Amino acid sequence: MFKRLRTWFENRRIKKMGFTESEWESAVVDWPVIARYKGAERDALRDMTLRFLVRKNFASGGGFQFNDAMCLKIATMACVPVLHLGLDWYDHIYSIILYEGDFVPNRPYRSDDGVVHAHSPGLSGEAWLQGPLILSWQSVCHTGPHSRHGKAANVVIHEFAHKLDMLRDGANGAPPMHPDMKPGEWHDIFSAAWERLQSDSVHHRPLPLDGYSLTSPAEFFAVCSETFFEDPETMKEHMPEVYRLLCQFYRQTPC
Repeated sequence: MFKRLRTWFENRRIKKMGFTESEWESAVVDWPVIARYKGAERDALRDMTLRFLVRKNFASGGGFQFNDAMCLKIATMACVPVLHLGLDWYDHIYSIILYEGDFVPNRPYRSDDGVVHAHSPGLSGEAWLQGPLILSWQSVCHTGPHSRHGKAANVVIHEFAHKLDMLRDGANGAPPMHPDMKPGEWHDIFSAAWERLQSDSVHHRPLPLDGYSLTSPAEFFAVCSETFFEDPETMKEHMPEVYRLLCQFYRQTPC
C-alpha cells in the first residue's frame, strides 16, 4: 500500500517538474556510458532519474548557481549503479550539495609527514555516513575512461559507491551482499587484488586503477566501482575476478 501511494505521489511530482525526454537526453548526451543503455533499459534509467530528483534535495555549496540540466546529469550518473538494484538502496541519502569546483572541508587534516593542518586540502567529492553527499561540478564534468592520471574517473559513481558501502558496517569495502553471493569470496578476491596492486605500486609497475584506490579498502571499492562503469574492458582484462563480483553485485555486465 505504501509503495503504491509513494509511486502515485512521485508520478504527480514528476509530471509537475515537466522534464521531457529530449531534455534528459540533452543533459546526458556527452556522457559515453549512457550509450550502453538502450530500449527498455534506457527508459527505466530515465524514469529512475526523475524519481531520484523527486526523492532527493539538491543544495548549493558556496553559492554555486546550478541548473536543471546539471541535476539531471548527476542524478542519471547516480542511478546507473542501482539501475538493477532499485532506488531504495539510496533511501539513506537525502541531500546532494553541489560546489562549482573543489571544496575545502572545515576540519583539521594530518598530512603524510604527520603535520596537522587547520584545514583539509580541496576535495572533488565526499560522502558522509550520516549526512549529505558533496560534489564538485567541475569534477563531474571530468569523467571518462582516461580522465584522471590516465585512469577512469567518475566522482558521482565514486561517492555513491561509498554510500552503498556504508549500508553494512560502515565504509570498509564490503557493501551488503545479495543472497546468491558469498561474503567470504568477496573478501578473499578483493583482498588478493588489493595486495597485488599494493605490490605493483611498490615496484612501480603500471596500475589498472587510479593509485588513490590503495588508500583504504573503502576507496578501493569506490575506485573499482567507477572503473567498472567507466572502463569495464580494462577492469575485465586486468582484474577479471573483481569484475565478475562487481557484475554480481551491480547486476550488470558493462562489457
